[in-house]
Amino acid sequence: MAKNNSEYKGLILAAGYGSRLAGVSPVTSFKPLTPVNGKPLIFRTIESLDLAGCNEIIIVLGFGYEEIKKAILNIYEGEVPLTFVYNEQYELSNGVSVLSAADHLGDRFIMTMADHILGDSLMKIAKKTKLEDNTAALLVDFKLEEIFDMDDATKVLSKDGKIVSIGKQITEYNCVDTGLFVCTDGLLTELRKHYAEYGDTSISDGVQDLAENGNMFAIDIGGGMWQDVDTPEMLEQAEKLLSN
Repeated sequence: MAKNNSEYKGLILAAGYGSRLAGVSPVTSFKPLTPVNGKPLIFRTIESLDLAGCNEIIIVLGFGYEEIKKAILNIYEGEVPLTFVYNEQYELSNGVSVLSAADHLGDRFIMTMADHILGDSLMKIAKKTKLEDNTAALLVDFKLEEIFDMDDATKVLSKDGKIVSIGKQITEYNCVDTGLFVCTDGLLTELRKHYAEYGDTSISDGVQDLAENGNMFAIDIGGGMWQDVDTPEMLEQAEKLLSN
């Protein structure tokens, strides 16, 4: 039976080096703490997951773990409990960060990355999304003409509301990954399988495996706003979007 999101955890992935954004901010060298229109990236993400109704937020850190954790705790005044997880293999792909938090996630969670700006309308969609067991959903953007950096985007081919394929290099696609997922532990199962076989795994690996079984859904964000913040140029674009 599908469950509603009052039972969902929130998951923020923030373990990487963030090297492409290094040197942009005069106040921090850590990407999750980089201000966007005066507010650190990760605080925007925390607020987004709070809006989606998550009852706890798990933050996976790696590079700069102690410094970033301390900075968040010094500033955070929200009511949703925060749990910090250290991914000691943070040089590996982002699926390993998901697995490092597995013990905290239960069987339902909403997942995103610390470097994604997500409009409120996306979080409202995530909040009302209900899933059957062993499935997951990715919020996708069909407005291809509005994607700021298509070369960097993770492309998705969706048919009849389900994902067929995903990846930065695929040539046939009709929408783009926004970095916002609604998940069951079915995603964790696929990530574990891939990690056991290859010693590494990305979220896209798990998504593709679910897709091949018909268990990965694509949810259109319509006119919703989002922006990945990986480079100085993307940061500038995010600030423009937030100022509109």
